Amino acid sequence: MKLQLALTEIVIGLLGLGLAGCSNGTAKETPKVATIMEQADISSLDSSMITDVGALETVNNSQEGLYRMKDSTHVEPGLAEKVVQPTNGGTVYTFKLRKNLKWSNGDPITANDFVYSWRRTVNPTTKAADSYMFLPIKNAKQIENGKLAVNKLGVKALNKTTFQVTLAEPTPYFKYLCALVPFLPQNPKTVQKYGKAYGTTSTKMVYDGPFIVTGWSASKGNWTLKKNSNYWDKQAVKLDQVKFVTTKNAQTALSLYQSGKLDNITLAGQQAAHEKNNKGYLSYPSGETDYIAYNFKTRAMRNLNIRKAISLTINRKALVNDVLKNGAKAPLGLAPEEISKNPKTGKDFATDSEVAQSVGYNPKLAKKYWQKGLTQLGVKKTEFESRVLRR
Repeated sequence: MKLQLALTEIVIGLLGLGLAGCSNGTAKETPKVATIMEQADISSLDSSMITDVGALETVNNSQEGLYRMKDSTHVEPGLAEKVVQPTNGGTVYTFKLRKNLKWSNGDPITANDFVYSWRRTVNPTTKAADSYMFLPIKNAKQIENGKLAVNKLGVKALNKTTFQVTLAEPTPYFKYLCALVPFLPQNPKTVQKYGKAYGTTSTKMVYDGPFIVTGWSASKGNWTLKKNSNYWDKQAVKLDQVKFVTTKNAQTALSLYQSGKLDNITLAGQQAAHEKNNKGYLSYPSGETDYIAYNFKTRAMRNLNIRKAISLTINRKALVNDVLKNGAKAPLGLAPEEISKNPKTGKDFATDSEVAQSVGYNPKLAKKYWQKGLTQLGVKKTEFESRVLRR
């Protein structure tokens, strides 16, 4: 159980992309470049390992999987020729890859690159944080528990361009998983060449998406995306470069934006109120929910009543309205708003799935749960510490 501090994130920022227009044919066209704020250093470019938002953003722009998100509720073909319909009672997906796909180093992209990547992520020795996402696939659970070999995962290459996935049971949301970072392909030759160093710098990678990453390592706060000449849909890529600049201080970011050194930034706290009349101001839901995760190595945290008590002491509405003041919303549950709707009623899924007590503020009830938990633990008091880990 994860405590639902759950603030539904609203991205509030300033956008002022001064992109060059078309040339008149007599002069060389000015490169189209965007300079973007990144709020924190990124951890890696290894799609099996990353969980931080910045790394996911960079990898999403430099890699591509079977599908990609067209908008918040629809997928469209990426490396796959089309969005496929499952067979065998909704458990078998057979993907045909586009012709002549290439990695940025010129290697062909094959169905085996998906087999290799998905097995690598599920393999317990990899210790991938998001390996649980593969649980709908046949045998994934047994593999993660060390009861089956990784080659028993329900994936196989029927030939160089045909990738087949067998699920443990019908999973309607599987198509969305196919658009997520952990489900990207990987070039086996490159992973094996660099071993543990794979993805630790931009040069120890190959790319199959719209851009390639240049100039990044864990010690650098700035890096650049450049157009990938081997990308299958390169004609649709409008920018020549995207420069990321890590700017951890919100006021510094605003100053850089105002001086034209950043084309877009994310505003923090009171900045949102001060800048809301700026013509570049925009606000939109990010589909993200913040939460507190418990360390279950601590005995008290394993007690359900202790966790319920903690949750009920958090006044989420006061937190977003009086402290953060950044446009975030108090949640209705773990699912953020404006992501999906009930197809029959059109009602937001977050509203449909609301459990009031899970995100409620009720100190009186919290005391009862706390005392019940202490009694179960056989103690009169307990202490714990918290750390903020911003993803």
